[in-house]
Amino acid sequence: MASVFVLYSLILAITIFLITLTLIRFQTSKSSEKEARKKLPPGKIGWPIIGETLEYISYPQKFIQERMSKHSKEIFKTSVAGGKMAVLCGPLGNKFLFSNETNKLVTPWWPSSVSKHLIFPSCKSSSLSSSSSSSSSLDNDHSFLKLEAMQQYVHPLSKEFTFALACRLFINYENPDQVKELAKPFFDVAKGIMSAPLNIPGTPFNGAVKGGAAIKEKLLNIIKHRKEELHGDHNKEVHDLLSRLLVKSDENGKFLGEKEIANKIIGYLLASFYTTSTTITFVLSHLADHPYVYDKVFEEQLEIAKSKKVGELLNWGDIQKMKYTWNVVCESMRMAPPAQAAFKEVTTELTYAGFTIPKGWKVSWSVHSTYKDPKYFSNPEKFDPSRFEGNGPPPYTFVPFGGGPRMCVGKEYARVEILAFVHNVVTRFRLKKANPHEKIVYTPEPIPTEGLRMCLQPLEI
Repeated sequence: MASVFVLYSLILAITIFLITLTLIRFQTSKSSEKEARKKLPPGKIGWPIIGETLEYISYPQKFIQERMSKHSKEIFKTSVAGGKMAVLCGPLGNKFLFSNETNKLVTPWWPSSVSKHLIFPSCKSSSLSSSSSSSSSLDNDHSFLKLEAMQQYVHPLSKEFTFALACRLFINYENPDQVKELAKPFFDVAKGIMSAPLNIPGTPFNGAVKGGAAIKEKLLNIIKHRKEELHGDHNKEVHDLLSRLLVKSDENGKFLGEKEIANKIIGYLLASFYTTSTTITFVLSHLADHPYVYDKVFEEQLEIAKSKKVGELLNWGDIQKMKYTWNVVCESMRMAPPAQAAFKEVTTELTYAGFTIPKGWKVSWSVHSTYKDPKYFSNPEKFDPSRFEGNGPPPYTFVPFGGGPRMCVGKEYARVEILAFVHNVVTRFRLKKANPHEKIVYTPEPIPTEGLRMCLQPLEI
């Protein structure tokens, strides 16, 4: 009897799947007939639902460059993370997207793993973009972001460091156990951001869905508890972002709701560790690979260290002196981009490079359309920090923080965090990789398969 029930359930599940697939194809064919009358970008959409997501996340650089070569160096179509998408290529494509949010042709877009399952709906500021260009004084107040041997696994440790620092600054979380409890679901969400939208147990998307639910519940509890603390002590000093959002009203005297605040905190926490930890990982990797670069960084950092009194911390003036080190960071971000692209949704049908992009389509710019192009970066596979001396690369060719009105407002925060980390490492240790031939995989951000095990030789200065 049980086997008959299992067989019946299996047949029913397969039938439902086939009916769903047929309906999707029918809807797709209807929309394709309408779109066929327009000159759409060249390319292909791929499979129903998953599109070309799996190909994209497995090797984003190859994905972009192959399609540019096959279809067009200016624009091509695809389907990634559940939406038809036009990818605009080259510096002109970057400039077009950076400059067209102000006239409302496009608006920020997140994959459904984030937009549906991580943020709270029906909020005035439901976007996770920490660089929102809203006119609200609350949305524009980003002043808190401008901050004036043995073996270790660099990649997981850098993630823990950057997330713990963000927790301390944004929500005043310092207890290691509390940070770990909040970190795990954030890491699960990060893994599933660009995954195929298949909510099946064991998939990255399913992990992101569960992680998003856990984060929302945890943050609401934190916000309610902090609210009670501030209500009971009106003279309590306000230092972290969460407290600022709770006590500060906008120009009309209105305060943000708890879910609106949670959305903002989620956006900042996600953005603050996701790409910065990857950058730190590969900066150290490149320093280990290129001893002559390490020597120049060490010389610059040693001069700063010797100018400090015993126990004196780095300040904004010290960060400004780290010019060569920042060039190394930029070259590392070019060679191993921590963020592969950014996505937007078309709000009004538009034309680009002679092709029509319908309303509702997603559009994207990608670092891989310029970073390895010898037209903009000679001998692009060579690690060469001198590229960023003087005026640096041509405009819109190197865009690790985006551009236009939605350029990442956390740029200076990330800069301070990365440079302070590098300063404390190179003035204390000489670096050597435990496995110089360690492979890199993409998810789609680059990840060392062994966590980047590093031998650290202590220095005396």
